[in-house]
Parts: sequence; C-alpha cells; structure tokens
Amino acid sequence: MLPSLSERRFLITGGTGSFGQTMVSRLLDAGAAEVRVLSRDESKQDAMRHRLGNDRVRYYIGDVRDYDSVLKAARGMEFVFHAAALKQVPSCEFFPLEAVRTNVLGSANVVDACERVGVETLVLLSTDKAVYPVNAMGMTKALMEKVAQAHSRNNASARTRVCCVRYGNVMYSRGSVIPLFIDQILRGGLPTVTDPTMTRFLMSLPESVELVEHAFVFGQPGDVFIRKADACTIGDLATALCNLFGVPAKFNVLGIRHGEKLYETLASREELAFAEDLGDFLRVPVDSRDLNYSLYFEEGDVEHGGLADFHSHNARRLSVPEIESLLMTLPEVRAQVQAAAAAVVTT
Repeated sequence: MLPSLSERRFLITGGTGSFGQTMVSRLLDAGAAEVRVLSRDESKQDAMRHRLGNDRVRYYIGDVRDYDSVLKAARGMEFVFHAAALKQVPSCEFFPLEAVRTNVLGSANVVDACERVGVETLVLLSTDKAVYPVNAMGMTKALMEKVAQAHSRNNASARTRVCCVRYGNVMYSRGSVIPLFIDQILRGGLPTVTDPTMTRFLMSLPESVELVEHAFVFGQPGDVFIRKADACTIGDLATALCNLFGVPAKFNVLGIRHGEKLYETLASREELAFAEDLGDFLRVPVDSRDLNYSLYFEEGDVEHGGLADFHSHNARRLSVPEIESLLMTLPEVRAQVQAAAAAVVTT
C-alpha cells in the first residue's frame, strides 16, 4: 500500500471510472488528506459524491483536453494518477482524432500541468494494446507512453517524476465484456463472442490498483511497469459465465470487430531484453540515450536472441474451472450469481 498518506493530496483524472472510484476509496481508507476527482461527467460525479459522502473528496468538472482545467485541478496536489482516456476500441477506430485529442494531447496537458505546479509523482495508465498497436486506441496509448518517457528523457532536473503502468483487461470494469455477457445471459440471450479462440489477459480491479501503487512507490522517471497476468480464451470466459448462471454453454460468434487482435501483448521482446523482473511485476526502464547515437556504437547492445514477446497466447492459460473461481472473487459477479440462484428457488 502507498506509504505515508496522512495529510497527502492526490488528483485522479477520470476519477469517476472503475479504477478511479476504487483508488479514491483506497486513498481515503489510508488517510489521504484530500483526493480530487477531475472528469467531464457531472452526473457521475454527483452519484459518487452521494455514495461516498466524504468531504475529503473534491470534485472538479473539466476535461484533460483543456490545459487550464487540468492546471487548476493539479494545483496544490502532490501525487496524480492519470486514468482519463478514450478506451473503447471501435469508437476510437471511427473517431481516431478524438482519441488523439484525449489520449495523447490530453495526457501531454497532464504531464505539463504537473510539472508546472510541482507535483511529486505522476503515474499514467496504459494498456496492453499499446504494444504492437493495430488500432487507434492502442496507438494513442503508445504515444501517451512516449510523451511520458520524453518528459523524463528531456528534463533531467524535472520536479515531477513521471512513469507509466501497463495492464490488460480489468475484469468487470465499465464497458468491459464480463458485465455485457452477464446482462445478455440474464436477459435470456446468448453471449456475443467475437472469436472463441481470441485470448485476453485477466486482471482484477484491486490488482490494477496495486500495480499503480507499486509504480508510485518504486517508479523512476520514464519507467513502464507491467503486472504479469494469466490469460484465457473469450470462448472459455463465456462458458465459465454460462456455467455460473446455470445456463447451457452456448454463444453467438460475431467475428473480430474493427481494430481487434487475436491476442494482446503486455511486453515486447525488445522491452524484455532490458526489463527488470520484480516477481509479480516487470519494470521497463526508459532508454535514456540522446540523439548522438554514434557515441554508443562501439559499445553496442547485447544480443538477446531467442526472446519471445509476453502475450496472451503464450501466458499461462486459465481453465474454465479456474476462470469460474476467479470470477467468483469479484463482488459484482458473486452478487449477481447469488441473486439469480435465489430467483430460481423462489419461482
């Protein structure tokens, strides 16, 4: 857990999202003096305000695309977690410039504002889709990582320590496939699967928060931290949910959507060649060389033949029973399964 939170002040961009709400609660429990939430949706902020009922949380209406709104929210803060983003792959495919404005230029606004007001540490949230990206969402997140690394590379005396975290699918986060499948099952329909053989990393929301906390404590300027994760096929995930709700394990196959890949990569072979293995985590340090590449020619790079990318096709594959057990650790899934079972008993 984060150290010495008493009387410390935090800002979370996109703070009404799944990650933000979880992080806000953890920071409050740990004794943070103030937690600011910056987001565009006043309705979600109002719901969060009523749910938490805590005057240590301050709500700022604004958009990371607007530098001034970020600057006002960041002023006086010591630590910032940047979670605001456009995350839906299909919508980013149809509106790529909107993804650029939020995920790249908006992230640059956050970096610049934090440096200007003297924030101690900024952690930016990235995704496995940023590695070998084939869609606009992944491309813009990859550029977000480059913005963070360039800040660290170009500002040796920077006041703000900027680093990134990268993770795969967060289970039951807003807009993710698990609540969609559950809703389809409870409505009496079949889960809509893009490709049953498609694989994805699975991570719980608390695990994603722990990754961010790890980067906050141990990150050096320009670092990218990755949490090792297990994977499963989308077909097995749908099957596991059908089993939990006591319905036949059937699903409709839609085909791969715009911008999707058969598997996702958390770390490339090029990154693994220089990554530090920290047990549950990988640390990828920034390449701190300048543009005078000839100075490094004689030393060169060590050959790292035989390394493979760390992706969801070669990660440890969860079985259907393992997926079921993992799903039942999620309070939302557990509550819905229990409610569905109780409804069967009373009918």
